[in-house]
Amino acid sequence: MTHSRADLTVLLAENGLRPSRALGQNFVADPNTVRRIARLAGLGRGDRVLEIGAGLGSLSLALAETEATVVAVELDRYLVPILRRVVEPVGVEVIEGDAMTLDLAQLLDERGGGHWSLVANLPYNLATPLVIRALVEVPAINRLLFMVQREVGERMAAKVGDPAYGSVSVRLDYFARSSVVGKVPASVFLPRPRVESVLVRMERREEPAVPLDEVSYARLAAVVKAGFAQRRKMLRSSLAGVVDAAAFARAGIRPEARAEELSVEEWGRLAR
Repeated sequence: MTHSRADLTVLLAENGLRPSRALGQNFVADPNTVRRIARLAGLGRGDRVLEIGAGLGSLSLALAETEATVVAVELDRYLVPILRRVVEPVGVEVIEGDAMTLDLAQLLDERGGGHWSLVANLPYNLATPLVIRALVEVPAINRLLFMVQREVGERMAAKVGDPAYGSVSVRLDYFARSSVVGKVPASVFLPRPRVESVLVRMERREEPAVPLDEVSYARLAAVVKAGFAQRRKMLRSSLAGVVDAAAFARAGIRPEARAEELSVEEWGRLAR
């Protein structure tokens, strides 16, 4: 069983709690939605899942139903005892801590290493840095399926030519192939947010889009951020002092081009 809206309301009331705005808490109050997330994540027996921001356990319970091994991280010390009571009986391991500071690579390595999926209802204000951190620092995570604010999700999955294409799109594309695989109405959350949400799926590339022996992620990110910081300008202006003027010709990139015209591979050539 997963939580209904009534279940969540009772859990909060019994423990004298309310969703925290500071932590961006919007709990999923619809069993169909959390089971849909688990299904889209493609989980089954033998798979291993890291859930970030488990809250009161709605998604944790749905993930446990797939018979995957689930490790759930939760920051809110007031929710952790409730979460443990709800999900530990079905085999979910709960870790209290901040996913932005925990050593996630070590945490997963201590639990057998290998491949892991990250599945989460991510706080809107932390989604981008958290996903980038997972891709940069936790190579064991090779699949991601998460719910996030629609505008953020569209930026993450955007390709060249899409209105939402930007710095985040390029930096994520370096590591993974991304797509928006569904929409989630605001009505399924408690409390109801003022924004729409989407489901984003990512598959880590076997090798980065730009070979590591040619360009590091740090170098690529620095060049991409500089280019998109003044996206209305031509690249020869926005990248002045960041790449040599002669680099455009060597990379086969027009200096009159603008940031949104370049694919991750072209950004890689320019950064190199």
